[in-house]
Amino acid sequence: MTAPPTRAAFEDFLFAEAALLDDWRLDDWFALFAEGATYEAPTVGAPEGDDPARSLFYIADDYVRLRERVLRLTKKEAHAEHPRSRLRRMISNVRVLSSEAGASAVTGNFLCHRSKHGRIDVFFGHSLYTIDWSREPWKIRSKRVVLDMDRLYPGKISIIL
Repeated sequence: MTAPPTRAAFEDFLFAEAALLDDWRLDDWFALFAEGATYEAPTVGAPEGDDPARSLFYIADDYVRLRERVLRLTKKEAHAEHPRSRLRRMISNVRVLSSEAGASAVTGNFLCHRSKHGRIDVFFGHSLYTIDWSREPWKIRSKRVVLDMDRLYPGKISIIL
């Protein structure tokens, strides 16, 4: 069995993911996900490990719904993001939590600035990933975005975090 990648290799992967989102290359970003992957964002203050089948989530997408989200956001009819927001995010404190059978649980903090219509919103928190590195290109099996804010400003999420 191959040794797991280094933390620095996972950092590079997450930095590349952030750049795709900041540059609004959503199709390329979606290509990072493995078929059957999930993308979740629990509500602010939700208990760690909450299940979207039993609790309210801002986003609880399976692979098909995630693809639909990407398609919707790239259309002019997506009024919340047309014209699109200007984004810049920073990823830090990347840690590999565990590795087994060609996949690793990885976490990292994020800070995302969004500028739109003269207003700047800030989203911050951490993300939990399961990344399949068993073959190239690496694929995200799951991503859970946990907002560490006391409430959601401005009250909705129209971007992908």
